[in-house]
Amino acid sequence: MRGMHCMPRTSALGGDSRMLLALDLGNTNLTCGVFAQGRLRLRARLSTRRDGTSDEWGVLIAQQLAQRGVGPADITGAILASVVPPATSAVIAGVREFLGVVPILVDQSLDTGLEVAYEHPEELGADRLVNAVGALCELRPPIIIVDFGTATTFDAIDRLGRYLGGAIAPGISVSADALFQRAALLHRVPLQPPERAIGRTTEESLQSGIVLGFAGQVDALVRRMQRELGGAEVVATGGLAELIAPHTETVRRIDQDLTLRGLLQLHKRATEVAR
Repeated sequence: MRGMHCMPRTSALGGDSRMLLALDLGNTNLTCGVFAQGRLRLRARLSTRRDGTSDEWGVLIAQQLAQRGVGPADITGAILASVVPPATSAVIAGVREFLGVVPILVDQSLDTGLEVAYEHPEELGADRLVNAVGALCELRPPIIIVDFGTATTFDAIDRLGRYLGGAIAPGISVSADALFQRAALLHRVPLQPPERAIGRTTEESLQSGIVLGFAGQVDALVRRMQRELGGAEVVATGGLAELIAPHTETVRRIDQDLTLRGLLQLHKRATEVAR
């Protein structure tokens, strides 16, 4: 990745009180990660509340860290990527008040070191930028990132390490919820892989359509993108990656900490530039 030096991973955790709080605020969850010496020490998830106050967010985040042995004095830096504007300022204020640090916000003004070829970069979600940064620290481009979140996003990085764009599809849970709400004779089923594609019961049929159907969607889009890129490594992340990716033919790598590590790299870059 041009213009950015990726922080190496290390297994050392002790002897360093400097800890970074990385926050990924999505439409469904706020994912919190704490790094010490470049290694992810802990992660926690909170349900996203668009109307949460700064006090509520601050207390919840501080409690999650405290339950895992991390106190406010341990946190010396923070960074936030958000796709939920109504909650962004409350999260920042809560972290400032209860942990004593002001998070760096990933937005269009932040120097990411990533060349973006998107026609309207101001429309690009912070999570997609952060994922690209994280992927470039792990893989050689070209790269395709599939993020299974509230939406399923596909992001393409070309051979030169430039972010090109991608695709956005309805998320798996969102689509399933819509189906169950609108189809009176269909009931909710556990989201788990079926034994076969041809379901012998309504439950099996739904599981086939949801799990295998979304796996097929991933393969179709990834193959089209690979043709346009001239081939590409594929990495999956997000809450349902481990459910869907094993049933695809194109995804061979799952990295649940991709976004958090991207935030780590961006914080490192921002603090180096500020010196």
